[in-house]
Order: sequence, then structure tokens, then C-alpha cells
Amino acid sequence: MRKMSAAGIHLFLILASVVSLFPFVWMLIGMTNSSSEIVKGKFSFGSELSNNVTKLLDMTNLGEAFWNSTVIAVVGTICTLILSSMAGFGFEIYRTKGKDRLFGLLMLSMMMPFAAVMIPLFRMFSQMGMLNTPSAVILPTITTAFMIFFFMQNTKSFPRELLQAGRVDGLGEWRLFTSVYMPTMRPTYAAAAIITFMNYWNSFLWPLIALQTQDKKTLPLIVSSLASSYNPDYGIIMVAIVVTTLPTVLIFFLLQKQFVQGMLGSVK
Repeated sequence: MRKMSAAGIHLFLILASVVSLFPFVWMLIGMTNSSSEIVKGKFSFGSELSNNVTKLLDMTNLGEAFWNSTVIAVVGTICTLILSSMAGFGFEIYRTKGKDRLFGLLMLSMMMPFAAVMIPLFRMFSQMGMLNTPSAVILPTITTAFMIFFFMQNTKSFPRELLQAGRVDGLGEWRLFTSVYMPTMRPTYAAAAIITFMNYWNSFLWPLIALQTQDKKTLPLIVSSLASSYNPDYGIIMVAIVVTTLPTVLIFFLLQKQFVQGMLGSVK
């Protein structure tokens, strides 16, 4: 009975894996075929990869878009990790009277849809002369209530004895944070880095509004412009999607072990 149960579980996992991987396999196959072959449903590798890549480079500023996405995602991720971890550390470690009320207000901000603040944000950045810059994309989400909450919850498992030992050794609060807390919470930082990087890399709506010239566009905006044309070339679109997807896939696999530990809240 146990063997049948285990076989059923494995069969279900295999089917789930096939269903999950099928879009990625289709994407890889599609980038080697022409648009007409993709429309016809051809499910085998073709010989149009070089043509699709050449057309994509001719039609778009792919290098500039890749660089723009990289700058926004990397700088935004680093800033978000530092600021959110400082806030989560402070909320959990230090005790003040208004801490719970402030944190409650912070959690309420998660219920506000982005559409409600989109126009005020646009007016504010426009008046500050910061539209069409990476800062306009990074600053609105440089700290989020979810990321602060994430660090705060993981800090609950942080051993307070390390802080006490550091204070006995004469470390200040900033040194405690950078030399004791940050190295100990590496899995949490890895999990937060993957989530934040993917959010910045795949961000679409606000960059579409804030980045107004072609040389400032990011990869998701390039893919969207290709797909919204009157006669879209699906082979070119598949190549653009693969280029857009690869960085997030690589980062996830590089930090996979730490990501699992961080999501489970484990601290070593």
C-alpha cells in the first residue's frame, strides 16, 4: 500500500513538473523557428535562430534595454535589502512605545493598490525632474511593507546572545548590524534578493509610465512592444523572452539553497 501511495505521489510530481516546464520548452523551441511555423504549432527545433536573433538586434536596442534592466534591478535590490533589513532589525530588536502602531500602519499600506498612488507618484517625479531616469523606477519600491515584514519575521529566530556578546566586546549598534546580524542572516538575504530582483526585473506598469524615451526602456517594455505590433513575429518574441528570463533563472539556481533556508526562516 505504501509503495502504491509513493508511486502515486511520484506520478503526480512528474505530471506537475511536465506541465510547469512545458512553457519553457515551448519557448526554447519557438526561438529556433519562424513565426509561421510557431503559429502552425511546430514542436521541434528549427534553423531560424540566427535569423531571429539578427532581426531582434536590428529592430530593438536590446543591449541598452538589458543594461537598463540590470542597473535598475541590481541597484534597487541592493538598496532594498539594506533598508528593509535595517527596518526589520529595528522593529524586532528595539522596544519602543509607538513601534506596534507604526508597524500596523506599515502593514495597512500593503492594502493600497498601486493604481491609487500612480498619478501622485507621476506628478511628484515630474515636478522633481526625475522622470525617465532609473531613480524614478527604483525609489517608489526601494522599501516595501512585505520585505520589512519578511526580515522582521526572520529576525525572530536570530540569537540575541550574539548581540549581547557583541555589546560586551564594545561593538556599536551599526557594527552589530553589519558584522553580526548581516552575516548570520545570509539565507534570509538570499531569499529576499531573489524576490526583490525578480520584482524589479519584471516590473512593467510603473517603468512604462516613468521611462518615456526608447533609450531608457527595459527588457519587459521591449518584449511588450514586440508583442503589441500589428503583425507580431513570434520567433523574435521568443528570443526576447528567453533573454529576459535567463538572468532571473541563473540567480535563482545560484541562490537556490539559501533561498529555501531563508523562506523557512532558518538561521545558522
